[in-house]
Amino acid sequence: MTFYSRISGTGSFLPPRRVSNDELVTQLAAQGIETSDEWIVSRSGISARHYADVDMLSSDMAVQASKRAIEMAGLQADDIDMIVMASSTPDHFGGFPSTACVVQRKLGIKNGGAAMDVQAVCSGFVYALSVADSFIKSGTYKNVLVIGAEVFSRILDFNDRSTCVLFGDGAGAVVLSASDEPGILSTKLHADGSYADILCMPGNVNRGIIAGSAFLYMDGPAVFKLAVSVLEKVAIEALQLAHLDASDIDWLVPHQANLRIMQSTAKKLRLPLEKMIVTVDQQGNTSAASIPLALDKAVRDGRIRPGQNVMMEGVGGGFTWGAVMVRM
Repeated sequence: MTFYSRISGTGSFLPPRRVSNDELVTQLAAQGIETSDEWIVSRSGISARHYADVDMLSSDMAVQASKRAIEMAGLQADDIDMIVMASSTPDHFGGFPSTACVVQRKLGIKNGGAAMDVQAVCSGFVYALSVADSFIKSGTYKNVLVIGAEVFSRILDFNDRSTCVLFGDGAGAVVLSASDEPGILSTKLHADGSYADILCMPGNVNRGIIAGSAFLYMDGPAVFKLAVSVLEKVAIEALQLAHLDASDIDWLVPHQANLRIMQSTAKKLRLPLEKMIVTVDQQGNTSAASIPLALDKAVRDGRIRPGQNVMMEGVGGGFTWGAVMVRM
């Protein structure tokens, strides 16, 4: 018997606190750091982002997004037999217990299904979706909850204007369900560890003490150059595996890192910019959460409809990148 997987529900959550460029510029100015709304928008396309309150964890946001995805799928929490969670900001140092297990507990799932975290930074959701698709196609699981959730505001150095203005917090989720008809048409994943140093958090914990830096570091020009190159290539690979052309893409849902990178990818694929879902302007870069956040927004506002072909792709520290071609 042939098994396929389809997205049966989507959900998202943004922390209530919205931080505009003007508010952030004022905060940075008080620290003696000069920037402006024009500087931020011209380099990234970002006008605002959301920050989690001090007592809000990645799992808390993930639970809210997951409940909405499960409801849209017409399921109950206990129907979920696997959770795959993508996050670079897990609830616990060392990553254990996994945040996926924490989410499972908070959702009240007691069916003994599997739960695990996936770490591929901003590519994490694409990686997690590929993992979930493989388990469903093997016949192992029927309903897999795939989540991307981040509290990147906790790892930003607010003395570094080149990075602290770019990132935000949030969570997005999808339910991937077994189906007689293809939904996930193709996946393609890559990594190149030789670029590990251009986007990283270089610290580690040694006997309870942080050795090195616990803040995000990014070589912006190097990341930009590499991202523009690999996103076009992996998109073409995913299209070829799905036996489709770029003209068959109804919607491009890229990782919301930088508007210029996103526009460059669309143009290289010869896609009208109107076919690209953009949330980076109001949400910033939410890392592994950015793709499911954008997907849910476009599903709920009616732009993405059943039967349409959606390309999702992202790049992240590691260096990792990947693409998924989906029929909704």
